[in-house]
Amino acid sequence: MFLHEHPYQPFIQKDTKKLIVGTLPPPRFSVGTLLEKDVNFCYGSYYNSLWLYLDKIHNLNLRYDNSQEAIEERKAFLIKHQIGVCDIVASAEREKIDASDLGMQNIKLRNIIGYLKKHPSIETLLFIGGNSKNGPEYFFRKHIKEHSIQLELVCNEVPRVHQFSINKRIIKTVSLTSSSGSANRAIGSMPLYKQLKASNPKFNTFDFRVMQYQEYL
Repeated sequence: MFLHEHPYQPFIQKDTKKLIVGTLPPPRFSVGTLLEKDVNFCYGSYYNSLWLYLDKIHNLNLRYDNSQEAIEERKAFLIKHQIGVCDIVASAEREKIDASDLGMQNIKLRNIIGYLKKHPSIETLLFIGGNSKNGPEYFFRKHIKEHSIQLELVCNEVPRVHQFSINKRIIKTVSLTSSSGSANRAIGSMPLYKQLKASNPKFNTFDFRVMQYQEYL
């Protein structure tokens, strides 16, 4: 059994307003066997990279390599835009060493509510993935039950929006489509994607995520 531990501490500043919440990076980030184009930072996998979409949206011209410069570019962007990263899974066990959320067992979660209380500037949680089993929203719903907190539906269209309250402070959650290639099939079945694809045959799943993410990131 492989113990898959999260390799990065939460990246949160005093003025962070939006918090990106995923699960775990691929196991190679935990054992230090990065690929040539990987960046040793949150969402650093080149082949499942949130940064590819952010790069496109903001014209960042980011580096994609193992350098410290690539890390600093990403930190600078997050700080400038008051965005933090705090994945919800601290560790999990795996029989098969891959990045599948469904393959995680004996999962230990981070105390997201604790981080929200510690950082009162945070207004929005951005789940990179929806409420499917072992996704970030799925785990967050389990986590908040321990605190007697419930999500209130605000918008039921993709990306779904909820809100909840901590000490009379309203925090919004947005369930963005996962940046993983495994989500492409789900995107392909969405009525909006089919409509956009029909009107423009060159429109693809990358374009769909860019369209969705740019409203929130």
